[in-house]
Amino acid sequence: MHYSGLTDQFWALTQMQRAHQRLTDVPGLEFYRLMGSGGGNGFSVRPNLGVYAWLGHWSTPAYADRFFSGHEWYAEVRERTDRIVTFQLEATMAHGQWGGTLPFTAHPDRYNPQEPVAVITRATIHPTKLPDFWRYVPRTSASVYDHPARLLSLGIGEYPIFMQATFSIWESGRAMTQYAYASDYHKEVVQLTRQRGWYREEMFARFRLLGSAGSWPDLDLSKLK
Repeated sequence: MHYSGLTDQFWALTQMQRAHQRLTDVPGLEFYRLMGSGGGNGFSVRPNLGVYAWLGHWSTPAYADRFFSGHEWYAEVRERTDRIVTFQLEATMAHGQWGGTLPFTAHPDRYNPQEPVAVITRATIHPTKLPDFWRYVPRTSASVYDHPARLLSLGIGEYPIFMQATFSIWESGRAMTQYAYASDYHKEVVQLTRQRGWYREEMFARFRLLGSAGSWPDLDLSKLK
């Protein structure tokens, strides 16, 4: 979700707390997170007050359709944003925890490495490990950003600095896997994560794309069909 203008950006910032009151007991909504983003491509300690992300996990698609077509909070989001892109996802791999639970039920039999995939990674970083962690993040994120098979990547998070997540979309699952195993920067961060114990909690989830709508800079939605 992209907001322009100080009034709408301030409203979006307040929703990081106030939206919870309006999202309590939404029918069919089993898990959700509202997240801000960092500067540049999102992988920065500087906040980007114009870009936010909302993730919802639904018991059925019908409940999701009802929310996006008629819920009063989301209707106000649409009025205040100048750009939104929405992805409908189904998990094909998920492990770890987010807030003490694993919110996604994975269907590995529905994974096709030739098709586009989306990936969410997230972690809560130990406060004492923050300087070490942020020393390596910028160059690793740059290696993702420059990869030809990357269609979209954003750094997002529930709280600045120490609760971090990434959302990325790749031309294919095979290309994403090749990056993970071939990138020296990525392999280094994975190794350092284990050696130095950066994370108090972490989760990885891979998804197939069921649908998409809207627009986002430099993203060609036709490549996801």
